[in-house]
Amino acid sequence: MEKFFKLKERGTTVSKEIVGGITTFLAMAYILALNPDFLSAAGLPWEGVFTATAISAGIATLVMAFIANLPVALASGLGLNAFFAYTVVIGMGYSPYFALTAILFEGIIFIILSLCGVREAIIKSIPEGLKKAVAVGIGLFITIIGLANAGVCDGNQGTLIGFVKFTKDNSQALLAIIGLIITIVLYILKVPGSVLIGIVVTTVIGIIPYFGATVIPADFKPFKLPAAPIFCKFEFNNVLTIDFLIVMITFLFTDMFDTIGTLLGVAEQGNLKDENGDIINVRGALLADAVGTVAGACLGTSTVTSFVESSSGVAAGARTGLASVVTGILFLLSLFLWPLFALIPSAATAPALIFVGFLMMKSVVDIKFDDPTEGIPAFLTIMAMPFAYSIAAGIRFGIVSYVITKCAAKKVKEIPVVTWILAAIFIASFVFDAVNA
Repeated sequence: MEKFFKLKERGTTVSKEIVGGITTFLAMAYILALNPDFLSAAGLPWEGVFTATAISAGIATLVMAFIANLPVALASGLGLNAFFAYTVVIGMGYSPYFALTAILFEGIIFIILSLCGVREAIIKSIPEGLKKAVAVGIGLFITIIGLANAGVCDGNQGTLIGFVKFTKDNSQALLAIIGLIITIVLYILKVPGSVLIGIVVTTVIGIIPYFGATVIPADFKPFKLPAAPIFCKFEFNNVLTIDFLIVMITFLFTDMFDTIGTLLGVAEQGNLKDENGDIINVRGALLADAVGTVAGACLGTSTVTSFVESSSGVAAGARTGLASVVTGILFLLSLFLWPLFALIPSAATAPALIFVGFLMMKSVVDIKFDDPTEGIPAFLTIMAMPFAYSIAAGIRFGIVSYVITKCAAKKVKEIPVVTWILAAIFIASFVFDAVNA
């Protein structure tokens, strides 16, 4: 185990990896409930999607563990499942199997691009300042996810966004704040596994009737057999249409840059970089993402992608693929123990996400804000992620503004060729969205 995962080399231990893997799972286990909700709205069976979500997440995360040796977990991505259900199926009127076929093609293309090193070249072309900004932006992004999931903030406060009043009507928001305080105190006291302990303690506190967050059903049984997934139900008769191409490209680019952003953020936070500043085993990580997408399509779920909540596991001490082994196994166990995992309320996982936002802010000090050609793109990257609710949007704004500012400052030679290509693609996508709005 030590030789394969290189625990000592990365300054970690088996116990830290186990805690980190559990923490990551608990922080992203909500996808096991949310993804079936989204895709059942598109006509797929809830139970089958649950099974597909758990199995594809387990497979992809284990592939990440053994091929890339990174503490990054994968599952069906939020946003992509909403696009699947509400745009492709409900909005455009296609069947869910049309969408699954587009995801299958996307995954196959990703496997080819990963093996050829194209996606790896894209990551390496992103300027160092933007890589730092991506980490900070992700920190703010997952913070706002945590705040929203727990009901701490919403858009009904007379402003675009604001904090709710911590009354009995918003008791779960209050519980999340209590959980955050517990996590902070444990972290400052240097208690091992402080983030995970915070989740568990907050879940227990949530049983108190005043909060009513942790609900234990009267017929609660921790063990339940899973339903069969949908297997290889595709629809190939529309693959040569413009709509199919648009849908596939949307899945492709959103997944690509969500994954790139997540890997950059986690690598920055856990110092999982080589002597050149590049992500360790990045090609294997990208291949795991691609394999997960193909597996998910075959099982009947939306695009599988790297989860930003992996940062919570890194914050708990995870540094190797051993943590991903733990997370992957827990996803597979959730097939039988999902009623037990379903007890953990979002108010209990929210403090972990909010706290990780603080941990990821440290990269901001390394950004050269005194140079506007570095500082402005970094700022726009950081700003766009939480406010657009998208990692991919932050990368798009950052790359395009980087090229613009460097050109304005007559520093064209500092722009890598691949960055030029990415900027052109992003500008074209902006124009396409505007014309077809």
